[in-house]
Amino acid sequence: MADLSPIDLQKALHGMGYPAEKKDLVECARRNHADKKVVERLDGLKQDHFDGPNEVQKAVFS
Repeated sequence: MADLSPIDLQKALHGMGYPAEKKDLVECARRNHADKKVVERLDGLKQDHFDGPNEVQKAVFS
């Protein structure tokens, strides 16, 4: 997604503990007042479980 940067994702997931479920990522992004496009992208991920931030970034930007 070209209009979403890794920095946007990092800010949205600030304070997230791992491992985490997709729903936890979405809730964290909402708590951090992430842009709607970030929340929608996280909510739309096919994977439901993430072991760390690198795994989330790979899923978001692949």
